[in-house]
Amino acid sequence: MARKKKSSPQPKWLIAIIGLAVVAFIGSQFFNSKETDPYRTIPLLDASSYLENANSLRGNTYKLKGTVAESLAWSPNSGRLIAITVDNEELPLLVTPEFSSMNIQKEQNLIFVVEVDEKGILRTKKVSKS
Repeated sequence: MARKKKSSPQPKWLIAIIGLAVVAFIGSQFFNSKETDPYRTIPLLDASSYLENANSLRGNTYKLKGTVAESLAWSPNSGRLIAITVDNEELPLLVTPEFSSMNIQKEQNLIFVVEVDEKGILRTKKVSKS
């Protein structure tokens, strides 16, 4: 009686299984990324450039990550003026009245989306906790 030839796994199936495993791993890394910054596409404000010449940045929108140093002033119409520590520099920031319901406290780390207005003042457009 003739013996049957043992079949071994074909190389194309082995390559396909390895390829599928690699694609699954890369996909899981992509979907499980721990990126929590919702404003990652907005450029970061350079504190030293702002302090050197705020007028050159007028009309632009930036992301500002910092720690609340202190509350400087408050007005029901204009909002709250606070000092933010960024890169060992303190910057003044006007938190507009639309964020008056948000509880902003000293030593709190926050992420702001700010616009440099026509007078060179930083005005908040969005605020989130970091």
